[in-house]
Amino acid sequence: MNIAIIGAGFTGLAAGYRLAKNGHTVTIFEKDSEPGGLAIGYQEKNWAWSLEKHYHHWFTNDHFILDLAKEVNYPVIIKTPQTNWYVNGKIYQFVSLQAALAFPLLSPLERLRQLFALGLLRINPFWKPLERFKTNDIMPKLMGKKAYEMLWQSILNNKFGKYANDISLAWFWARIATRTQSLAYPEKGFLHFSKHLAHEITKLGGTIHFNTSVEAIEGKNDKIQLGKYGVFDKVLVTLPSFAFVKLTPKLPETYKKQVTNLKGLGAINLVLRLKKPFFTNNTYWLSVADKTSPVMAIVEHTNFMNPKHYDNEHIIYVGNYKSIDDPLFKKTKEELLKLYDPFLKKINPLYKKTLIDYEVFRAPFAQPIIPINYSKMVPSLKTPLANVYLANMQQVYPWDRGTNYAVELGEKVVRLIQADCA
Repeated sequence: MNIAIIGAGFTGLAAGYRLAKNGHTVTIFEKDSEPGGLAIGYQEKNWAWSLEKHYHHWFTNDHFILDLAKEVNYPVIIKTPQTNWYVNGKIYQFVSLQAALAFPLLSPLERLRQLFALGLLRINPFWKPLERFKTNDIMPKLMGKKAYEMLWQSILNNKFGKYANDISLAWFWARIATRTQSLAYPEKGFLHFSKHLAHEITKLGGTIHFNTSVEAIEGKNDKIQLGKYGVFDKVLVTLPSFAFVKLTPKLPETYKKQVTNLKGLGAINLVLRLKKPFFTNNTYWLSVADKTSPVMAIVEHTNFMNPKHYDNEHIIYVGNYKSIDDPLFKKTKEELLKLYDPFLKKINPLYKKTLIDYEVFRAPFAQPIIPINYSKMVPSLKTPLANVYLANMQQVYPWDRGTNYAVELGEKVVRLIQADCA
């Protein structure tokens, strides 16, 4: 079969690799100059490795992407960096059971109750019954109001903003059930890994067109016309749903409404390059449990990967999820740093003295909003347009997002396409 894929993120790359390996003719169209999607990277002149524009890592149970890396002989690094929380003006370790049991802002009974609640979620294999409930309704009752409001509700508010009260308990379950202390990372960065996958696809006879935007998708007899790029037997679209709808004006209105009613947030990451570490305690990931904070998380990438790969620079992400109509999306990097600076100085008053440079990166869609009963809203991988398939972040449910689930989704849609070809 002659199959086109729109988008060279990890769903498109995984699907393209598997389809090409199974003997299909694969053509991938990507509007950016490099593969990787939301995990796309860049590389400064003196760096040996690339860096993601938006922070990424894998958990050690992310089997789909780790198995794919192994299959294509790509090396992966596994480490156990520090994951901490910012609460009431101080940094606390939560990387281990012992650290959680020692958390001084809760009583011994409150700590045990919180751990019991999280443990119940972690060992529970059944997510479907949970999606009927809202996280903010159930978790305070389960783990205790003080622990939930101090830690988890603050995180939820910083992450989802006005949507925080709508988030399904199934989403919260997925975040707890899948976490591992040890983390994994592709050697040389996600950009190098995605390029390696792209190379494997071309070795199998596939074709990838970068800097290429498909403008329209139309049915043509039993085939699919992609504007000036030709006619294909099947087309897989891995773009966000709102972008897919723009390409296919002849979709039924009920379907358009279904997919465009699904909400999501964009990502804004300010990346700072420093001469010295930002954190003095080797923190990799800092979750900010502070309702007044202008940032959601601070991630010091070089407390996970060795700074020597980045010319001995120390790199931090200052991250936020926001609606694309939020004023933050329109601010320059200078305006963002000015906004974040007072909070950053609470943690490291002298960080600016070691600042080399900084840049801002934005993505219009990076975090789906998962309300209750989301399984009834998830679009099918098959669209109403015959021989056209849709596979994107809003369909990895009950999981939240991430390159592992993008690969899983790619494998899933390949099985569906091949079944339809039989």
